[in-house]
Amino acid sequence: MNGTSNFYLKRDMQNRLKMAKYTDKLPDYCLDYFIGIENNTSSLTRYNYSMDLYVFFNYLSLYVFNKKEQDITLEDLNSLKTRNLEQYLSYLSYYELDGKQYKNDEKGKARKLASLRSFFKYLFNHDLLSANIASKINTPKLHDKEIIRLEKDEVSKLINAVENPFEFSKRQQEYNKNTFERDNAIITLFLGTGIRISELVGLNIDNFDFSQNAFIVTRKGGNQTMLYFPNEVAMALKTWLEKRATLDIPKEEKAMFISLQNKRISVRAVENLVKKFAAIASPLKKISPHKLRSTFGTNLYKETKDIYIVADILGHKDVNTTKKHYAAISEDMRKDVAEKVKLN
Repeated sequence: MNGTSNFYLKRDMQNRLKMAKYTDKLPDYCLDYFIGIENNTSSLTRYNYSMDLYVFFNYLSLYVFNKKEQDITLEDLNSLKTRNLEQYLSYLSYYELDGKQYKNDEKGKARKLASLRSFFKYLFNHDLLSANIASKINTPKLHDKEIIRLEKDEVSKLINAVENPFEFSKRQQEYNKNTFERDNAIITLFLGTGIRISELVGLNIDNFDFSQNAFIVTRKGGNQTMLYFPNEVAMALKTWLEKRATLDIPKEEKAMFISLQNKRISVRAVENLVKKFAAIASPLKKISPHKLRSTFGTNLYKETKDIYIVADILGHKDVNTTKKHYAAISEDMRKDVAEKVKLN
């Protein structure tokens, strides 16, 4: 089994262990539900669903049935009315769970409602409930948010911040010297390919073929895709690999990007390094790895004017997802075209 498989297997096992923390507090039929959807969902999706169901059953325990979560029966669920779920969505605006306080906007409520719909649909389809009341609840209206991305000058400032980190403290500058090649390769790869942070962290050395400027990326759900990168990205990656070869890294560690502890870099570490340099390049924007992905997607769409190419390269299963994110850019492009039409 190669390093990439080991990485995703380990991540899958971690998700299963974290999920057990919630399913152990839920009725047995909930575990049957998670087993039933296993073949059609990722471990991360099931983990998120388990958290959402725990919140729901905790609410039922406190405000509807006055019994422990594990003691809530299918008969209890069958007695619920649509108003109970509507009241639950209202409760999600601000609530307390296990001593911590939480709040949800419409997006958070929509995700938790989606979890309930999947759960109730499973129970209804398996004749465990007489009705699927979750299907009758309207999804909270989602307000479109402006896509936050870097403009061309901000991209240049970001790359310059990595190469010439003069605005950092002397201590931070010394630290950056040890990670420059790696950080530059990571930032450049994000900007040049638009991959997700989880995809970047999971990359191994043997995923890359520099004769074609190509690499294999494992998408959400486990599917693998070959993507290509420009020469600028290739140069940054090769420079990092030269530096990597000089480090005291265990032979069995095949991760493309490693931490100062000479093991695969974590998602949190990548988020922090992007945030650190982006704060110099664009202090008024909260730039994350996902915003670098949006920057790539925007530039690709402007260059190709082909939403299907953008969807394919970004790994969107549904092109409507891509259209939704880049609709504003389409509007700008339509305006530009209108200005080019001459009547005489």
